[in-house]
Amino acid sequence: MNAHLEHRRRRGLLLLVSSPSGAGKTSLSRRLVADHADLTLSISATTRPPRPGEEHAREYYFVSDAEFDDMVERGELLEWAHVHDHRYGTPRTPVMAALEAGKDVLFDIDWQGAKSIAENAPEDSVRVFILPPSMHELSRRLYARAQDSVPVIEGRLRRAYDEIAQWRVYDYAIVNVDYDQAYADLAHIYHAERLKRDRQGWLSPFVEGLLGEKLG
Repeated sequence: MNAHLEHRRRRGLLLLVSSPSGAGKTSLSRRLVADHADLTLSISATTRPPRPGEEHAREYYFVSDAEFDDMVERGELLEWAHVHDHRYGTPRTPVMAALEAGKDVLFDIDWQGAKSIAENAPEDSVRVFILPPSMHELSRRLYARAQDSVPVIEGRLRRAYDEIAQWRVYDYAIVNVDYDQAYADLAHIYHAERLKRDRQGWLSPFVEGLLGEKLG
């Protein structure tokens, strides 16, 4: 066997998944991470309070405004933005550690954060936008999950129009009509992006080895 087949060191990728609230990015993202050992979830820091069932360092790092200010001041965030009256940011250290270990990193992230990361790492970023089948269905899902107050839900629905308007800058768009189909589409995108030639650092020496083999 060619020695390079035994050491397939591929370049990691940053999978940036965005959607308006209620369109399904969080459930789809967490399922993809659970199904793929080489994919790790980037956990954001946020100043918003936890929702029922959420835990610190699992869904988010829940921090105070003062703690968030300190993180910004010390340069500990890859990006940060105001979203729905709170601040969200991506801690730099765990992302860099994952990439150095050969892991891919998935970001459950708003469009502003995705834009910032993609601008800083264009060759490594893959952007996927999850769309709802209709605004009425988006509204139904937000009210049905009962995680926010009515004023908060109404604010999320108003902002959804601006968020959806950003879909053209993404590499892929998935309309989440059926959850299982949307998940299959997201998984296909991830698998294909992992196999891109430029991310397979081992391929060039492998092909050189093939061309150098003499038959007979």
